[in-house]
Parts: sequence; C-alpha cells; structure tokens
Amino acid sequence: MASPHAGTWKSVYVLTRCAWPGDDAQMLAYHDEEWGVPVYDDRQLFEHLVLDGFQAGLSWRLVLRRRAHLRRAFDGFVPERLVRYDARRIAALLRDPGVIRNRQKVEAAVRNARAYLELRAAGTVFSDFLWQFVGGAPKQYRRRSLREIPPETGVSRALSRALKQRGFAFVGPTIVYAFMQAAGLVNDHLVRCFRHREVAALALRSRA
Repeated sequence: MASPHAGTWKSVYVLTRCAWPGDDAQMLAYHDEEWGVPVYDDRQLFEHLVLDGFQAGLSWRLVLRRRAHLRRAFDGFVPERLVRYDARRIAALLRDPGVIRNRQKVEAAVRNARAYLELRAAGTVFSDFLWQFVGGAPKQYRRRSLREIPPETGVSRALSRALKQRGFAFVGPTIVYAFMQAAGLVNDHLVRCFRHREVAALALRSRA
C-alpha cells in the first residue's frame, strides 16, 4: 500500500527563483532553461544580440512572445540571408504584425548581419571576439537582490564600443549587458536562485 504522503512533496516544494519572470509560464521556462546558459555557437550568439536589440525600450516578455515568429520572419537570423535583404523585404517586414515594427531595429538586424560577416571575413571568430571580454569564461556573480544587478558595467561598455567600431547597431552598453546575461557571459542569477549553482556548473563543464 502506498504511503499516504506519497507525492505530497511535489505539491509543497517550491523552487526559489529570481523574481523577474513573475508567474508567466513562458518567462519561467526561459529563466529555468535558457537565461544565463553559456553560449559559444556563433549563430546563436548573433541571434541573441539581434533579439536584445529588438528589446531596446521594450520588455523581454514581449520579445520572447514574438521570438518564434521573428525567427521565421528573419530567416532564422542566418547572417548570410539577412545581409541580402533589400528595401522591398524590409518594407514587407514592417507590415508584418508579428514583427516588432521599428524601422531602425529592422534595418539594424540587416546591418549587424553585414558587420558579422565582415568580422568573419577578417578572420575573427564571433564567439572568440565576444568571450575575450570576460576572459573566455563566464563571470560568476553572487547578487543577493535585483537591486544589486547594474543596468551596465565597465565590461559591457567596452564590448559596446568594440561592436560599434565594427559596424554593429543597437548595441549600447545596457543592451549589451542584457545580451551578456542572456548568453551566459555573466551569471546574474541571484545566489539564492536554484539556477545560480546549475548555471555555474554548466560553465565549468563547457570549459572542460
């Protein structure tokens, strides 16, 4: 006979998380599975950077809800495809209700694809270029509250300048720091969050 308490722990055990996802199911899944996981793949890093550019002045919740559609509309954020977008294609995107219809942001995605390809043509690996700013390994912070997390840092300002010098757009230091958090260049999960330790362990394995 099963214990009368069998399964009870599932109903009372609550994971301690960072507060910013709230109770939004999609945001919770993003927090638990993606945010802060170290990314070394060039194309994924490029997508992260473009999406964080779309986030400027908006909430990440809005971008996340539209991410699947944005991926389809922008050909999977493949730089070799984006760089061929002409005025007609951009105009069509600006009529698409599923896209964040800001001309500067849409044009920046195309410009960033060009900058990415020029960087690669010069013999620079995009991942190496980005990760050098944190010494090749994620910075492990031990923030205890959201108030301790800055909107930008000296490193994000340096990376922002370097990206702008190479032709990237919508890469201000605040956008870049959000990118660094999302792509795991820094671990900004609060120290009490269950993901802080998990993400730190992922960082160690990725460098092994």
